[in-house]
Amino acid sequence: MERDIDTGSAHSARIYDYIIGGKDHYPADREAGDAMCREWPALPVHMRANRDFMNRAVRHLAEEAGIRQFLDVGTGIPTSPNIHEIAQSVSPAARVVYVDNDPLVLALSRDLMNGTPKGRTAYVEADMRDPASILDAPDLRATLDLTQPVALTVIAIVHFMMDEDDAVGIVRRLLDPLPSGSFLAMSVGTAEFAPDEVGRVAREYAARGMPMRLRTFAETEEFFAGLELVEPGIVQVHRWRPDGTGTEVIRDEDIAMYGVVARKP
Repeated sequence: MERDIDTGSAHSARIYDYIIGGKDHYPADREAGDAMCREWPALPVHMRANRDFMNRAVRHLAEEAGIRQFLDVGTGIPTSPNIHEIAQSVSPAARVVYVDNDPLVLALSRDLMNGTPKGRTAYVEADMRDPASILDAPDLRATLDLTQPVALTVIAIVHFMMDEDDAVGIVRRLLDPLPSGSFLAMSVGTAEFAPDEVGRVAREYAARGMPMRLRTFAETEEFFAGLELVEPGIVQVHRWRPDGTGTEVIRDEDIAMYGVVARKP
């Protein structure tokens, strides 16, 4: 039975959907998004660049690294192209498991199930803060073969995890059961390039019950201890293997997210 959706309060996934031009949001989300964009007009550029990074990272993992299994934690509201669309365009047999704990994402996740006949997609309703509930989920075990490499994607989510949540430890517990040759792809929020503007956006989130923990370069490195960074390493999302398809002129100060892909040896 699906949980009730709170439409009266702003939600991070719906704010993101609104700002990047989606359709699954409510007045509270639009009010919040407009307030945040007033504080930092580059916010839509930043959010689109994060989405583009995810698309490039998944395509790299499918095309160049040969990954055929993906575990996406903190999926958010479906936005085409979704991970399974990218991965299965490279290999129709690719398998993808999406994980989120937002009832709206659950309600919309039926759209995520329309993969290729040869591939498989599944949706697991679970909280990232409980890695065991993800890894032990029957739908995950039925979809992914954890004896073969898996790409773990954690996109634009850990900045909503406070120090007491131990984001680094949670990501490590998700990665630990995955075999050698697996990958971790992440985008990690930072205020290092536009501290005043991003700080004001963070205050708008916090005022709506969504405190943020933005991380430095050194703190971002902690997620990748013991892993082999894929070139160009830890860079702002728009600088991770740009493919020339973007039409926007993006300045470093318009981006508040590091993008990283790393291999588990």
